[in-house]
Amino acid sequence: MLRYLIRRTISMGLSLLVASALIFSIVELVPGDPASFMLGTGAQPETVAALRQQMGLDQPLPLRYAAWMGALLQGDFGDSFTYKTPIAAMILDRMQVSLPLALMALMLAACIAFPVGIYAAARRGRAGDAIVTGGTQLGIALPNFWFAMLLVLLFAVKLRWLPAGGFAGWGQPLAALRSLILPAIALALPQAAILARVLRSALIETQGQDYVRTARAKGLSEGQTLRRHALRNALIPVLTIMGMQFSFLLAGAIIIENVFYLPGLGRLIFQAISQRDLIVVQSAVLVLVAAVIAVTFLVDLAYAVVDPRLRAR
Repeated sequence: MLRYLIRRTISMGLSLLVASALIFSIVELVPGDPASFMLGTGAQPETVAALRQQMGLDQPLPLRYAAWMGALLQGDFGDSFTYKTPIAAMILDRMQVSLPLALMALMLAACIAFPVGIYAAARRGRAGDAIVTGGTQLGIALPNFWFAMLLVLLFAVKLRWLPAGGFAGWGQPLAALRSLILPAIALALPQAAILARVLRSALIETQGQDYVRTARAKGLSEGQTLRRHALRNALIPVLTIMGMQFSFLLAGAIIIENVFYLPGLGRLIFQAISQRDLIVVQSAVLVLVAAVIAVTFLVDLAYAVVDPRLRAR
């Protein structure tokens, strides 16, 4: 297990290094000059040149990358060109919205998908399975922003049970959680549909295995066989999908954040791109990539726990 852990840690570090180089290169090579954008079209060339020097944009690309990485390794993300505030504080502030939202959505999706997927697999070919399959197809097809607006109309406008948007802040924990309920539901629905279909397929695939037939021969019902014996062996593809879903929910919730006016990390990246605040874009995207790589690392460890045979690879 220790060797498996060391190999995965080294792989994670190399992935993060390559990702940082790609992110920096892509963002830096985007057409347009941040200094000219910030000063406007009527700025004098001397003023633009002075601002470029102040921002370090007059240095060669490799030197800028080395300086950026050196600062990151010391925990210094730099200051935003637009807001003149430390980027680390901005990212931390936005993560206080995006991370709980992603966790709530993933937990809700799992709570829906697991019983639904097990139910559909236990009733394969019957009416219940057909209903679940149709419902998951509908859940995948529905745009989450459209579903989010329906939730707002029903629970915020008509019933007035939950707020329509905004974020109360964690100084008021109950109000903050209420602010995230509707966005989490809107994000969780399509993810639950995908996860339920993957779980159903994985469970059906295990039904022909010898250990499942042995469990049936001992007199266990179909549901008991699936829950006690087939579920653990079907978890590997499910864990893969859940890892990918968490990454998507953390980084790809920008539309939902805009629908509900949530000050999340995705919205910060969108605003920084529109303002040509490249250092914020680089740092925020790298944080998201690091989160994705860390989640992948944790999923690999979960594989080893679920299936000990993988530890020897």
